[in-house]
Amino acid sequence: VQLQASGGGLVQAGDSLRLSCVASGSTISRYNMGWFRQALGKEREFVAAITWSGSGPYYEDSVKGRATISRDNAANTVLLEMSSLKPDDTAIYYCAARRGAYVTAPNRYDFWGQGTLVTVSS
Repeated sequence: VQLQASGGGLVQAGDSLRLSCVASGSTISRYNMGWFRQALGKEREFVAAITWSGSGPYYEDSVKGRATISRDNAANTVLLEMSSLKPDDTAIYYCAARRGAYVTAPNRYDFWGQGTLVTVSS
């Protein structure tokens, strides 16, 4: 499955943003989907995930209450909506797919998109 993330950009602190991940080559209906981010000089970290059935979702503590992950299997799309953005949210955001059980470790995901840069100015 190929994943294409988009929606990043330069925003101000407090703004909201919606990131999209469109899949091709295969349906995502059997995949658990996740969003990760990697800030400059830091390791890639888990942001949010949603299982193939839509259960969960699961969020990293720093984005709880500010992020919403959703999926539309018919459209082969996963969304990540974030509000009250902070400068610490600045990172490249990646979507990923995994056939196995829900996990947060990036190295357990099988397919990755190319990432979309989110920059939050103070």
